[in-house]
Amino acid sequence: MFRTGLENLLYDDLSLLRGRRVGLITHPAAILPDCTAALDALLAAGVQVTTLFGLEHGLTGAVADGVAVGDERDRRTGLSVFSLYGAVRAPTAAMLAGLDVLVYDVQDVGARFYTFISTLYHVLAAAGRCGVPVIVLDRPNPINGVAIEGPLVEPGLESFVGIAPIPIRHGLTVGELARYFNAAFDLGAALQVIRMCGWRREMWFEETGRPWVPTSPAMPHLSTATVYPGTCLVEGTNLSEGRGTALPFEVVGAPWLDGYALARALNDLDLAGVRFRPTAFVPSAGKHAGELCHGVQIHVCDRAVFRPVTAALHLIVAACRQAPDRFAFLASSWEGQPPHFDLLVGDSRVRTRLAAGEDVASLVAGWAEICERWQAARTAYLLY
Repeated sequence: MFRTGLENLLYDDLSLLRGRRVGLITHPAAILPDCTAALDALLAAGVQVTTLFGLEHGLTGAVADGVAVGDERDRRTGLSVFSLYGAVRAPTAAMLAGLDVLVYDVQDVGARFYTFISTLYHVLAAAGRCGVPVIVLDRPNPINGVAIEGPLVEPGLESFVGIAPIPIRHGLTVGELARYFNAAFDLGAALQVIRMCGWRREMWFEETGRPWVPTSPAMPHLSTATVYPGTCLVEGTNLSEGRGTALPFEVVGAPWLDGYALARALNDLDLAGVRFRPTAFVPSAGKHAGELCHGVQIHVCDRAVFRPVTAALHLIVAACRQAPDRFAFLASSWEGQPPHFDLLVGDSRVRTRLAAGEDVASLVAGWAEICERWQAARTAYLLY
């Protein structure tokens, strides 16, 4: 029987919170099987939640990507909500004053650049400095805990979309990541992870039997999370990654592309587990908002062999070859220099090697050794 860390806390470990003033870091996707939110479940159990903390997209999960969120008061409970994606990215000493423990209950998507795990890193660091214990309620890696893909973050490219030197698809749960961050970077937090029951590393999210709740406005489905470790890299180019459509990250295009030619070029590569279908879309947000874009929809046929990062690099290269005078990598990012693509992939040489015409297959071949080293290094932090 599958149970999340939240369920195990409520059923077996509620004594950990009794009589303690609790700060809760959470979002709408942290739910019980009956869709009760983590905050409501804890309050109903008599837990003294005194403060709330919001991540990117805010406590409601409705704010667009990259938009700063301010502090507020929760309309329903009246509790103070401190934003960890606004003026600050880490809890301040003043925010933590009067708290006996921090509880982190957040559903992640399994990709390094999804910012919830960067918030986790900063929460652990701040808690370590201030002497506030942290309890992480574990939840599944929705795209399984086995597959690993991508390079590490090289020194100098650390950012909020690449907080630590781990592969893009890291294969860890948030509880395991918390153990890794705390130990590998000597963050000093008094950390306790409440494990899941019944989760196996090879499981995908729907195998847990739980409903998928969008973790952010552009992560509406598990199919989105399946391709996201690759197509998020499109954010570092002048292509639309489908934000402002019904299929964010599952469609990619631009007004000046030929979707039929792009699909044909990609399908001729016979990449494992995926087919590309020509499509047209009009994004209502992001790049090319309000313009008719031509491109492809990514259809994953066999997710066991599909390699999203590799497939996305092939897509980017094919778009560049079709329209070399129009395609471009973005020169910077909202975090400033270097280019956003470099921050996302974590390795500045990927962009320059692709721009120089290097074959994707030879570029990604070097990742096998990186993933083997990561496979060994992460063993000490595994819980399942």
